[in-house]
Amino acid sequence: MSDIVAQTAPRRRRLRLAPLIPAAAAAGAVAVALLLVAATGRPVGIAIAAFWDGIAGSAFAFGASFDRAITLAFVGLGFILAGRAGLTNVGGEGQLAVGGIAATALALHGAGDLPRMLAPALPLVGGAMAGAVWGGVAGILKVRRGTNEVISTLLLSFVALQLVYWCVQSTQLLRKPQTSDSTLPESLDVPDITQLPLLFPDTGSPLHIGLFLVLIAAAAVAVVLTHSTLGLRLRAVGLNALAARRAGINDRGIVVLALTLAGALAGLAGAIMIVGEQYNLKTDFTSGYGFDGIVVGLLARGSVGGVLVFATLLGFLRSGGISMEITAGVPAAAVLICQGLIVITIAGSAILGDRARGSA
Repeated sequence: MSDIVAQTAPRRRRLRLAPLIPAAAAAGAVAVALLLVAATGRPVGIAIAAFWDGIAGSAFAFGASFDRAITLAFVGLGFILAGRAGLTNVGGEGQLAVGGIAATALALHGAGDLPRMLAPALPLVGGAMAGAVWGGVAGILKVRRGTNEVISTLLLSFVALQLVYWCVQSTQLLRKPQTSDSTLPESLDVPDITQLPLLFPDTGSPLHIGLFLVLIAAAAVAVVLTHSTLGLRLRAVGLNALAARRAGINDRGIVVLALTLAGALAGLAGAIMIVGEQYNLKTDFTSGYGFDGIVVGLLARGSVGGVLVFATLLGFLRSGGISMEITAGVPAAAVLICQGLIVITIAGSAILGDRARGSA
């Protein structure tokens, strides 16, 4: 009996320590990040204050932080949805870009004539459909030609970014009329009636109803993955496509559908960026959100709740980092390194925590 107690005691200790690993790793990463900030010659206290102000120093900052998290969450949800079928969708940036193009075009040409309740919906639907097409192309290439989805989605992203550049450079497409040589290459602002309603307009917060949309999308993805026939088929194909085919599952159709749905979620994110916060199309409007959304999906490791948590974390890190760069004068490279350190340590600590639980 004493031998059994002696064997289980270390296991219990490892189980108790497992939840503390991510917190300790994050604290260590923050400490290293502060040392890096100090090495740039900027006062650490001022940098910390600027970081906090960028996250929640005002109603505007707090709302903008959540707006960034909304975009990241949509891309992350698409990533884990495709991941359930054993697919790696790294094309969130391109799907987000084509969603923004479609949303801008529809908002400027047609949606403005619709009733107030329908006007914002058309750009959102159009953006989701454009992203779905972009993801579906990668799925078709995979099942028809055997093209690896990592390669196809990534290369399609570069094509999409060039399409954005073309749209904002050509007055025949979406560029606003040039009144002088100094006219910026961007579209006209979308009509007010097509913009997403703000949740707290009287406070100056830019937080919009996209918050409710992403929560609805997260609930829908959770139901699909855990309580639906489609989720079971996605999992079967992800585990063993050949066995799934022998069981009567159309594995090729599931692959195309998974990438299509992932693209639709990312395209919806691009549409929300246009009609929810930026209000016009610019060359670099995606700002790397599609790639950061992949990081969110990887950190979440298939969990819808994890997507929401890590999207919020990265959204806040983005806001704080921008404020540190502008207000405290911390170099952009140092800000990116600090963010990367925190993300890497959290990811690594999660793996260590899993090992600790497994060995227990």
